[in-house]
Amino acid sequence: QVQLVESGGGSVQAGGSLRLSCAASGYTATRYCMAWFRQAPGKEREWVASINLPGSTRYADSVKGRFTISKDNAKNTLYLQMNALKPEDTAIYYCAADSRSGGACVTTRYENFVYRGQGTQVTVSS
Repeated sequence: QVQLVESGGGSVQAGGSLRLSCAASGYTATRYCMAWFRQAPGKEREWVASINLPGSTRYADSVKGRFTISKDNAKNTLYLQMNALKPEDTAIYYCAADSRSGGACVTTRYENFVYRGQGTQVTVSS
């Protein structure tokens, strides 16, 4: 069983930066495909970024060039560095791990990720 706990959320002005962390316990979750999702008020949850076992990354177009997903295998922790934040980035951010794909990232559907955190709030003011 893998537990994921997000941290690092908060309030920031537009143009600012935040770094989210997702600490995994119970298994070496960084050996899985890991991803960040977000859900803004009144909107559906959306995929933000993924990182596979070898460390290859993918990003949603809305965050490409501004966000960076990374992981520290020794710390069993996933990160999301968010720069040049915009008010439309305001959302609850969730980390997730897919244990069924052998470390490959084959989906961006939240429902397909077996392990999920409780989320951390990010608020960006204009």
